Amino acid sequence: MATGPLNGMRVVDFTTTIAGPYCTRMMADLGAEVIKIETDEGDMMRSRPPLRDGASSSFGQLNAGKQSIVLDLKRPQAQEIVRRLVSTSDFLVENFRPGVMQRFTLDYTTVAAANPKLIYCSISGYGQTGPSSGLAAYAPAIHAASGFDMAHLAYQPGRERPDNCGIYIADIVSGTYAFGAIMAALAHRHMTGVGQHIDVSMLETMLTLMVGEVQTAQFDVPPPSRPMFGPVKTKDGYIMPAVASEKTFQALCIGAGHPEWSIDQRFARYGDRRNNWGVFIDLLETWSGELTTAECQTAFDVAGVPSSPYRRVKEVLADPQLTHRGALAEVHDKGGSFKVVNPPFRFSGLPVQVSGFSAGLGEHTRDVLASAGYAADEIEAMAEAGIVRLG
Repeated sequence: MATGPLNGMRVVDFTTTIAGPYCTRMMADLGAEVIKIETDEGDMMRSRPPLRDGASSSFGQLNAGKQSIVLDLKRPQAQEIVRRLVSTSDFLVENFRPGVMQRFTLDYTTVAAANPKLIYCSISGYGQTGPSSGLAAYAPAIHAASGFDMAHLAYQPGRERPDNCGIYIADIVSGTYAFGAIMAALAHRHMTGVGQHIDVSMLETMLTLMVGEVQTAQFDVPPPSRPMFGPVKTKDGYIMPAVASEKTFQALCIGAGHPEWSIDQRFARYGDRRNNWGVFIDLLETWSGELTTAECQTAFDVAGVPSSPYRRVKEVLADPQLTHRGALAEVHDKGGSFKVVNPPFRFSGLPVQVSGFSAGLGEHTRDVLASAGYAADEIEAMAEAGIVRLG
């Protein structure tokens, strides 16, 4: 089998929680050697459920394929270990609060002096500079700070309290932007031989998701009579028809058996339709309410309307489309095995897949230090002094 596109490249990974680990796991999926540097307590995700024999599959989903080493970065000897690793690495990724890496003397300016080809990526809540740069940040706070939560609330008529947060959009999308920026910097390095410092802001990441909202915040645009993408009631539940073009609107009318709706003066033109969307949905539900969700879906499929029933994640994981795509990979740790999601992209001639293991805390400390040139007695001495921890 061909090797991955990042095979032979090394990542020194200082990331924790979700955003950074998601970025570096994709790099591991593409074949990079990823060395995850942890504290003695380990990444906080190691304690998050589901836990099996003390091993977290949530941690495993974010960190599969990475080596784990434990260093006490407050110790100069540990910092020297990192500098030795970084001197022969291609990438460094971190998502500490701005200033932390500088306190460890592991900031970009310092380490790039020894390795000018290094691509160094920093992910933070608000960016590395500016009046908010020093603020603590996790995804739920960024969702609120970015306006995303209130923008989403505006699509829930009659509600005033923002939603609870359980899906960490800012983390995953910021990690994805970081991954893309790192790949762009790699292409630039290929042409110039020079690395980069990449500064990813979670706040700005969230703003990129709100295309319409950023524009309507600048101009006076009246809201539609009812949100134009929402659940449509059926006899036994709800369905989501995504009507985003004239063609799909006409198909929706045909699928519902009412082609005359598409020439009704209240709905024929987009502007009028937007103003009367609540009226239209009331009409549509007189049809859909007499049918099961499955029957509505069949009608929409025949008419070519983009639509779906509302599914639970457990149902989706059993979807034969995911099986066909090889979307899930099996990962093993000390708790057994579990499935994680592969990257959602494929290459025609290169493998892209999650590695099949999730490392225990400090499992690779000895091997990584040995590969960096430390003798066995040096490693043991550092372990006894608490500079490193051997798994």
